[in-house]
Amino acid sequence: MMKVVRDTRNVYEDFELESDILYYRIGSLGIVSFHGRNYNIKKRMTTEQIKQLTNEPSFFQVSSNCFINLRKVKSIEGGKVLFGTDYSESKQVEVPRRKQVVIEKLFTQQSSSTSLRRTP
Repeated sequence: MMKVVRDTRNVYEDFELESDILYYRIGSLGIVSFHGRNYNIKKRMTTEQIKQLTNEPSFFQVSSNCFINLRKVKSIEGGKVLFGTDYSESKQVEVPRRKQVVIEKLFTQQSSSTSLRRTP
């Protein structure tokens, strides 16, 4: 018999920033709260790590401490960025109107393959 070893990855310890994280918030004392589809992870990071994290091109700053993954946004509705397909099931982040307009412009410039729906 041959045993197959599965490549299991513990999302809580070694997650991939661009593919696993929807958004993150930077807290006090270097604590960063990462939000995935069905989990939240808090990690203590150094100032250098946080600086590197905030310079990631796939994340956009929507408030002083909140950055969203532009590749994971499914829609923008009523001042909220939604990351899931259904309003009731998706994680969401409130976005000021000014930032909402900038996010929409970024999507039109990128002309990405994923569709972004905007509902007033």
